[in-house]
Amino acid sequence: MIWVYKYNDEFIWQPGEEIEIDAENGEQIPESYTKTQPPNGLYLHKYDPVKDEWFESATQEYIDSFQLVTGPPSDIQLLKQQNADLLQQLAESEKRAEEQSKTTAELVMLLTEKGVI
Repeated sequence: MIWVYKYNDEFIWQPGEEIEIDAENGEQIPESYTKTQPPNGLYLHKYDPVKDEWFESATQEYIDSFQLVTGPPSDIQLLKQQNADLLQQLAESEKRAEEQSKTTAELVMLLTEKGVI
């Protein structure tokens, strides 16, 4: 049993119209079908029966129509980003304050050991 893939009169792949045939028992591939599987990654698969291969037939405009168009970020997205930035700054400030506190404690201990305090 093998899968065969249908193409229309213009040799464009017809997804969902694949069928399985029993080639081992002599069942022939129907007209407008090929056993060559269309590859992933093409937008508009077109079959070349002479080369027995599929190729991209979509125009760049057609391909571009699938690209997401993103507008400016929403107010909520901006606030989320600002919140994340502020949390990062706060964490860094807390880390610096902890380091300064540790340094101060070490200095006080040294001054105490030397009898300065």
